[in-house]
Amino acid sequence: MKINVLLVSSDNTQSKRVQDWINTVGHQCTECDTGAKALEHLKSEPADLILLDQRLPDTNGSDLIPELREVIPKARIISMVNNDTSNLEVEIRSQGVIYYMVKPVNLGQLGRILTHISNSGKQEISMGDIKSIIEPKSIAVVGATNRTGSVGLAVFKNLLRAGYQGVLYPVNPTANSIQGVKAFGNLTDIPDDLDMAVIVVPPKAVPTVIEQAAQKQVKGCILITAGFKEIGGHGVQMEREIAALVKDRGIRLVGPNCLGIINTAESVRMNASFARIMPKPGNIAFISQSGALCTSVLDYAAGRDVGFSKFISFGNKADVNEIDFLSYLKNDPLTDVILMYLEDISDARAFIQIARTITMQCGKPILAVKSGRSVEGAKAATSHTGALAGSDAAYDAIFKQSGIERVEGINELFHYAQAFSKQPIPKGKRIAIITNAGGPGIIATDAAIRHGLQLAELSSETQDKLKYHLPETANIHNPVDVIGDATHERYEAAIRDTLLDEGVDGAIVILTPQAMTDIKETAMIVPRVARDVNKPILASFMGLVDVSEGAHFLEAHGIPNYPFPEAAARTMAAMARFGENLKLIGSAKREFRRLPADTQRAARIIAHKLGNTDKAYMPEHEMSEILQCYDFPLLKSHVVGNRSELEAVVAQTGFPLAMKIVSPDIVHKSDAGGVTLGINAIDQAQEAFDTIVANAKKYNPAADIQGVLVEEMAKDGVEVILGATRDPAFGPLCMFGLGGIFVEVLGDVNFRLAPMSEMSADNMIRSIKSHKVLNGWRGKPPADIAALKDCILRMSQMVTDHPEIQELDINPLIVYPEGQGCVVADGRLVLKSTIETKATAERHDGKRSAA
Repeated sequence: MKINVLLVSSDNTQSKRVQDWINTVGHQCTECDTGAKALEHLKSEPADLILLDQRLPDTNGSDLIPELREVIPKARIISMVNNDTSNLEVEIRSQGVIYYMVKPVNLGQLGRILTHISNSGKQEISMGDIKSIIEPKSIAVVGATNRTGSVGLAVFKNLLRAGYQGVLYPVNPTANSIQGVKAFGNLTDIPDDLDMAVIVVPPKAVPTVIEQAAQKQVKGCILITAGFKEIGGHGVQMEREIAALVKDRGIRLVGPNCLGIINTAESVRMNASFARIMPKPGNIAFISQSGALCTSVLDYAAGRDVGFSKFISFGNKADVNEIDFLSYLKNDPLTDVILMYLEDISDARAFIQIARTITMQCGKPILAVKSGRSVEGAKAATSHTGALAGSDAAYDAIFKQSGIERVEGINELFHYAQAFSKQPIPKGKRIAIITNAGGPGIIATDAAIRHGLQLAELSSETQDKLKYHLPETANIHNPVDVIGDATHERYEAAIRDTLLDEGVDGAIVILTPQAMTDIKETAMIVPRVARDVNKPILASFMGLVDVSEGAHFLEAHGIPNYPFPEAAARTMAAMARFGENLKLIGSAKREFRRLPADTQRAARIIAHKLGNTDKAYMPEHEMSEILQCYDFPLLKSHVVGNRSELEAVVAQTGFPLAMKIVSPDIVHKSDAGGVTLGINAIDQAQEAFDTIVANAKKYNPAADIQGVLVEEMAKDGVEVILGATRDPAFGPLCMFGLGGIFVEVLGDVNFRLAPMSEMSADNMIRSIKSHKVLNGWRGKPPADIAALKDCILRMSQMVTDHPEIQELDINPLIVYPEGQGCVVADGRLVLKSTIETKATAERHDGKRSAA
């Protein structure tokens, strides 16, 4: 396979040598001498591999990487550097660079990389090929038949009924025609060019069809056939073979085991699926891993009069996956909102990059249901972080870092979709509630506050207007109660007056069916007001039968209606969160700031600790050596092996003191009676030493007791917990929360994937429910959030630099008032050996021998 290489370098001698060689060996190399030119080039000509010089005239190579990934989320990047330094390697590898090469580039080494890419066939996203699947100008249905009840017949008839605007070819070796359309024996018999093939044949016949598609230069296929990975055993191997075949032949494949794809665009009108329903056109795209769920969603959407721009089922994703489809939808002018049902994610980094571009830069909301919130993966964890992470925390982190709103189920997905697709995003969290009944108004208020909204304070001018338009018995404060006998005129005045208030960002309009209120007339005034204000309005015409005519009118005219106000409040809160994220993108820093660190020393400490073992536990005093390499603020401490050493150590440390047992066999020191705090005299220290050792021996007679840690007492402050664990699929996962009851009982923690940008760290701190405690609570001063964020970024950098770190707890980190910093008071760390660890150990052993 020919590899398209983009060489980004202003080093003319180097560039000519590399470019000539790449072209000579049968690949294609284009050269750009600045970062700006490279970004512009990639918009029209995607690359399989980017060779990126770290020194460019207009930018630093490392700074360019995030921008390159926004253009091509799954780009392979090799950095070309002038000097071989570990710090630089860590920095560029933390950004997802697959390799780095010291100039002058070793062409033999580069050749092996190109061969590997060519053999693996892992082409980067070609939007032309994806477009040929979603917007094909010609389609062949392989396996089309006239047999009643067959999938082949259903797919072909659906394409005909939808009014497909391209050319349609049925392929069947034994039929002359399918549904009156001339049939062909196989793909190669078709005389014209083909964009796409829908394959509905038995699994064993699929490779032959793929080969025919390659001969016909078909760009993409939808493989509806089941019986592959989902059945296990032989099916897994068959799917691997199909995936390898299409990659080798340069064909993009959707499926197998999928429902198909629907495109409602007037210029396409394609229903390449076996679904019973062709949805009406709309501005919502739906992407699902589950085909069976798709049919239910289509039926539900038809009942709610919800339309779709694209409806995509991608099944087992042997080739094309959710990242490919998101890349297409990013620029789709007919799609304003994207809904997703996911069971897993193929590539977390690429997913975050493309999803973040869609949500934060294009302003298109993505709403996702992720199934499988299992906590089975946490059972074997030894740290607080590991136990709290579970198998689902990584997905929460991915969604939050992507700007995606995660929803609990399909019903909530549609509640949100209707609002996001029909109403403007609020500029803030301040909402007004207009109701004709006190009870529902209180319910809506409680729900709004619970989900993070604020009840807007109406200005005196607005209250004067309401006082003029409403009866004396009405409530002119928020929530505004227009009273049970309200007419549609009264409702209109109340809605208009409140929404014109500059302190109101959106409104929820509640109506309970009363004999005095004309429901249809009241419904008709809501969209009339909405046209005059650029603020979201959600309605809750409560009930089902009596309000049905009004509810249908609202939804037909772009006002989402919910049978009960809690759903309206929850939906408005989701819209407000999205709006807040859009505002943050302009002010927060997204770059990955590299903090000073002695990575080489940390690597040596880790390699030495692991030695020849695969796993090792590092207690607090040993972990402090690694934290010191990353400039974490630490307390003065010393390990005392026997009682006689106490007096000298205490003199160095000073009072007050804390003393803790040191043993690899006692992880939870407090449970063993192995901690004494507030020691103010030498005799207290001696007594504490004896007690701690005795308690530890009683707790675990077989424990290896290495001594007692003597540590200065930290001053009082806000206790928080930092932690990290390593997800088997997505890598290092960082955790933050308040300590004590907040983490132990309430589980109020947040996760993010490392490496983290400053924006991610800011959002992580702000996202915990107990965030107000850090801002100053009950007369206490605000905490030093800048110092806290610095520690979070140091942790993110540390666990990214060292894949051996499997679990990390810094518990507690004590945060002092603003400007006074913070300090690590306790912690533990679990290491696991990697190939890199052994290489580090061997490298440093070699250096010691040479010295």
